Amino acid sequence: MIRLIDVYKSFGPKHVLEGFSLDVVEGETMVIIGYSGTGKSVAIKHIVGLLEPDAGDVIVDNLHVPKLSRRELYQLRARIGYVFQFAALFDSFTIGENVAMGLRKQQELTENEIAERVREALNLVDLENVENRFPAELSGGMRKRVGIARAIALRPKYILYDEPTTGLDPVTSAVIDQLMVRMRDKLGVTGIVITHDMRSAYTVGTRIAMLYQGRVRQVGAVDEIRHSTDPIVRQFIEGKADLEPVSGASI
Repeated sequence: MIRLIDVYKSFGPKHVLEGFSLDVVEGETMVIIGYSGTGKSVAIKHIVGLLEPDAGDVIVDNLHVPKLSRRELYQLRARIGYVFQFAALFDSFTIGENVAMGLRKQQELTENEIAERVREALNLVDLENVENRFPAELSGGMRKRVGIARAIALRPKYILYDEPTTGLDPVTSAVIDQLMVRMRDKLGVTGIVITHDMRSAYTVGTRIAMLYQGRVRQVGAVDEIRHSTDPIVRQFIEGKADLEPVSGASI
């Protein structure tokens, strides 16, 4: 289980998280929605210790993340896959080398075992026989799928997806959505998805939380959010540009 408890985070004078609390239970896919620049990515970076809260606590499987030693933090990260917004592949590495990076860093598998794990991960995202190609040779959607393969090659318990469908056409976005559902249903991975794409949120989420002004404005099952009566939530999910700008939101 992942718990963020009353988390505060500021960067200089900019207050990003102001009492953010959220529980993510095992087996679910929690989707965090909200306006651009409101701190969605900041929130999940606390889970893997890329950021430390100014106040509050972050607990993963009963471990208090801000209190972990460097060694303990590395051990925790081995259980958490992270899919970056723009895939974050190394252009000078082949696809196989990109997917194998985390496995080699762990220094627990032989090269033959790593190669098998890489093939297995790429097959799970429907990318076969691309190990020797380079990122520049793949489409944007394929690079996103490689990013997912790199995360699942570690066989993580959790996967964090940061804007996984950004910049993709609707058909390719739907493919990525189905892959995220597959990771949950086939591998039993617990997921957290950051997105502003409500079509994607409704497809992949088991619950949805809206981040607004540094806190969770509303959290609930997909149908609860879809039929929310909260005016702030409705403005966001319906994309109503005719309303007055929402204070504190960057659109």
